[in-house]
Amino acid sequence: MTVHPASPWHIGDIVVHRIDEVALPPETGAWLLPDATSGLVTEVPWLAPSFARPDGTLRAAVQTFALEIGGRRVLVDTGIGNGKTRANPAWHQLDTPYLDRLAAAGFPPESVDHVILTHLHADHVGWNTRLAPDGSWRPTFPRARYLTARAEYAYWSGVEMEESRRQMFRDSVEPVRENGQLDLIDVAGPGVEIIPGLTLVPAPGHTPGQSAVALRSDGRSALITGDCVHHPVQLAHPDLCSSVDIDPEEAVRTRRRLLDEVARTGALLLGSHFPAPTGGLVRRGGAGEGAYRLVADEG
Repeated sequence: MTVHPASPWHIGDIVVHRIDEVALPPETGAWLLPDATSGLVTEVPWLAPSFARPDGTLRAAVQTFALEIGGRRVLVDTGIGNGKTRANPAWHQLDTPYLDRLAAAGFPPESVDHVILTHLHADHVGWNTRLAPDGSWRPTFPRARYLTARAEYAYWSGVEMEESRRQMFRDSVEPVRENGQLDLIDVAGPGVEIIPGLTLVPAPGHTPGQSAVALRSDGRSALITGDCVHHPVQLAHPDLCSSVDIDPEEAVRTRRRLLDEVARTGALLLGSHFPAPTGGLVRRGGAGEGAYRLVADEG
């Protein structure tokens, strides 16, 4: 099978590749953003046709971002993964050519230096591991350091989790830790620079320790959202919250802070669940006071 990668974005000397995993079914939007009704969505004309269907149904996807930066190869989030037992039917026992797509972009697993996990949800950590011949889950990226915020790991390690989330930790998080490849990072204030040009920025609300990824090179900048912005409709209506936000009020504060920053600086916004074209520039104005819109940038 021939796999053709999407066109990359260039942030100065940083090259950003979108690595597609799967398009999500139409019912995802109504579950994820229940207040984004068809009437509300159709009142935002720039969402169609890329980000919403004509009837107001939201489009959503799962993808990750592979970065060439400072001579290193960095993967931001790892999607859902193949062969994982998941409660969500759209995530259960997938069989996608994700690793082929990653290799086609120039990132075979053994070449990856760093894996950044914006937060520890099942659709962001799945390809951390893959099934070994002996039936165990082993790290997919054998020489990479996997990085996440210390506050994120501490929260999930200390909270009572339902069985489906415990299963995700067993197959996608703990094998990395047990193999000595997981690094916990203190992410606070303006953020922490991991390597020159790449900074983890606090983005709590969706989860307590979520981070966004800020990129800067040669006077250009970009922000990879994680799940602080699930869908472009949240630019038009920043107060829309996800059904799985742990602290909705903090999620809104985080979203408004980051959208204001990228609008002010002209940074490229790259949405972890935005369907193609996935990236764009954030401009003020739209549906009401405090609203924004996305001007697509396809790379």
